[in-house]
Amino acid sequence: MAEKPARTPSESTPERTADGPQSPSEHAPSEHTPSGDAPSEKRPPQRGRRARAAALLDRLKTSRRANALLFTASLLESIIVPIPIELVLIPYMMARPTRAWRIATVALAGCLVGAAVGYGVGQLVLETLGRSVMEWAGWTEAYATFHDVFSTYGFWAIVAVGVLPIPFQVAMLAAGAAGYPFLWFLVASALARGVRYHGLALLVRLYGRKALALWDRHRGVAMALAALILVALWGVTQLLARVIGTAP
Repeated sequence: MAEKPARTPSESTPERTADGPQSPSEHAPSEHTPSGDAPSEKRPPQRGRRARAAALLDRLKTSRRANALLFTASLLESIIVPIPIELVLIPYMMARPTRAWRIATVALAGCLVGAAVGYGVGQLVLETLGRSVMEWAGWTEAYATFHDVFSTYGFWAIVAVGVLPIPFQVAMLAAGAAGYPFLWFLVASALARGVRYHGLALLVRLYGRKALALWDRHRGVAMALAALILVALWGVTQLLARVIGTAP
């Protein structure tokens, strides 16, 4: 008997499944994805600030010069670099709880050096470099608002900006541009950021690993409480000013 000719691939019977024959299109790769690869999904935009904070935290935990690195990071954060320093300080303090107060002090020292630099920029080159930086960072409106408040409240306006979630850079530039006494400016900055950073150290010492979650959950309440404390302190200084005759 003559052998039957072999069927060509185009004549072969489609492979059957439980649901019936599969069409060739079910085996074909997608038009929009490479063969054998799953369809790609668009990733949500990465949160740049949190990513930078996480990267800095990793370096702090492994660096032999962690204090110098933290000092530099705090200095840069106080001038221009948008790093949410609390997202670095709290986890770092949680990882080194016995050093929490030292970490807060190092961060404060870096911030004060950065504040001095910002003050100098406001005093010397506000109309050139300072305004260009404000326009680039989007601080122009905040600066105009703070300038009006600063002309009335001075010292306590600087303290308020240092504690509340307002760009601290506007206080540096405004104080320098106005020729506000440099020593009082540093005192106000140290008071504001000292309360902020050492308050975080206290939070870590009291609540340990729950500190970051508590900060995320109750940050607004903490800021409101800080504002009330500032108002109370301002009232006390005004009362003392009437009695003594001087006030910052």
